[in-house]
Amino acid sequence: MGKIIAIANQKGGVGKTTTAINLAASLAILENKVLLIDADPQANSTSGVGIMPQTITQSLYDCMINDLEPAEAIMETETPNLYLLPAHLDLVGAEIELINREAREYAIKEMVEPLRDQYDFIIIDCLPSLGLVTVNALTAADSVIIPMQCEFFALEGLGKLKNTIRLVRQNLNPELVIEGILLSMYDGRLRLAKEVVAEVRSHFKDKVFDTIIHRNARLGEAPGMGKPVVLYDADCKGSINFINLAREVMTQQEIAA
Repeated sequence: MGKIIAIANQKGGVGKTTTAINLAASLAILENKVLLIDADPQANSTSGVGIMPQTITQSLYDCMINDLEPAEAIMETETPNLYLLPAHLDLVGAEIELINREAREYAIKEMVEPLRDQYDFIIIDCLPSLGLVTVNALTAADSVIIPMQCEFFALEGLGKLKNTIRLVRQNLNPELVIEGILLSMYDGRLRLAKEVVAEVRSHFKDKVFDTIIHRNARLGEAPGMGKPVVLYDADCKGSINFINLAREVMTQQEIAA
């Protein structure tokens, strides 16, 4: 049975979508069947795997709001074993349209549960807010990965996210766990970056992934080419980092099983 992992942080610019795209692609390269769900109306995960949002006719929005079968919206990507349930700008309206719906927090869960047996991993890229769509993703997920940049304000907002996770556990999804905190945008030349890593590891201990995502030019260029970094430059540091992260996630899955 597949594992559902949400990639969440309401703070923007922390490498959340980069993590979603490249973790999903790396898991796929390591011979897992993976579904990437783009739950951000900016649709950056959609374009980041080579599918232009303006060509999308059916998306996550239609599955959540119009009860479209996910199979009708899921698309193959250029990466072997990687499939996409795309986002569209329409998703902006989902928050409002869900407000009066019964069991509104379970829209993604009801849609994604039947897909578990078809994939080894389902990765959900959440939008940078703690609104209803993100709550839906956390309600559907088994675990959450929290990307955090190696910069001065790294811990800013983490308390709000942890509180949201606690409330989701209490009221909607008692099985939800933190898969891990992922340190990203690391520049080993900066003393501050090293200090942030030390501080986060001292606070959260074994909840922090061993793998750190380094600042890497190829990692920044890949989305513009519509490719995960592992297809754009398999030998660069960014690719190696994400393959290592995927192996960590796979190991944790084996331990849990």
